[in-house]
Amino acid sequence: MIRWNTDQADLRAGLVRWGEALSADHIAQDERAEFSWEKWKLVRRAGILALPFAEEHGGLGQSLLTTMYVLEGLGEHCRDAGLNFCVTTTLASTGVPLMRFGTPAQKETYLPRISSGEAIGAHAITESESGSDAMAMTTRAERDGDDFVLNGSKCFVSNGPVADVFVVYARTHPDGGALGVTAFLVDRDTPGLTVGKPVKKMGLRTSPLSELYFDDCRIPRDRVLGRVGGGFIVLDYVMKREILLSFIVNVGEMQHRFDRCVEYARTRRSFGKTIGSYQSVANKIVDAKIGLESARKWLYDTAERLEEGEDVTEDLAIAKLVTSEANLAGSLTAVQIFGGHGYMSEYGLEIDVRNAVGGTIYSGSNEIQYNRIASKLGLGR
Repeated sequence: MIRWNTDQADLRAGLVRWGEALSADHIAQDERAEFSWEKWKLVRRAGILALPFAEEHGGLGQSLLTTMYVLEGLGEHCRDAGLNFCVTTTLASTGVPLMRFGTPAQKETYLPRISSGEAIGAHAITESESGSDAMAMTTRAERDGDDFVLNGSKCFVSNGPVADVFVVYARTHPDGGALGVTAFLVDRDTPGLTVGKPVKKMGLRTSPLSELYFDDCRIPRDRVLGRVGGGFIVLDYVMKREILLSFIVNVGEMQHRFDRCVEYARTRRSFGKTIGSYQSVANKIVDAKIGLESARKWLYDTAERLEEGEDVTEDLAIAKLVTSEANLAGSLTAVQIFGGHGYMSEYGLEIDVRNAVGGTIYSGSNEIQYNRIASKLGLGR
């Protein structure tokens, strides 16, 4: 296990060695859209999944900021971005809400397995007809004695094909509005739950995604996460941490790509000069640097404010926008700087472009983030 409590120099050295092992064969695995169980074993042994959780539940008791620092290192040194996404998904979707809203029995049952990586987590929110409008979900859970009976379906479930436990958001009161949704812990082997086949996608291909189907899926009352009708409270708490944990990994990935661009621009020669000596190339690299540092600052500053109990709704929206747009722009810049080589799969830069597109869509599309910022400014309805 990497010693996460050591000094930063030793920690970085450990991350480099670990990242090299996790990066092995990542281009071929991306082409095959293959989740690697061998790499997941390396993730488990490293202990990274235990970072933010209490020691009594098998965790390491680290702060949000420390966890983000390590995850940034993961992004910088592990080239398998899909695997990185699997890590943050299981942390944010399942571990985070369990730690905050779980009963003692729920924590005892699930958290040690999430912390160790023995169990992989996922959450099921989006539906095909409602998209980002979670209030329009139609998957329902009706009370029947000591159980709830779930019926409906969910789509775009990251980790779905490999997950052991799902946090499923379903409507428990048809006219309850924001108070009519409840979060449930649903085990993979629950009768009435069917996990769909992996769905092909543009990027993050080593992070498997599927649909879920619920057909009279009976869930005991003690598997309600939080309280009945409190699903959106759980979801709001989760999404704030999901943005911070997921997009700080992108910052690490951006740092790695930026370093490659600088090194290439310093050594690649064209028309008798290094390409970095041409202002058009240098300016692209400077823009990438500005985007990288802006994203890093917004995420860490927002995390600090969140830990201090401040309202960070607007800050999170800006941080998500800044990071996802800078990541996409930087990935296109890298392809342009590397020229024909950047366009070839073997350099891994075209993978970065495909992966970066996803960041503008998941965790609330960028259009939704603009709406949130506008709302905080008192614009629109």
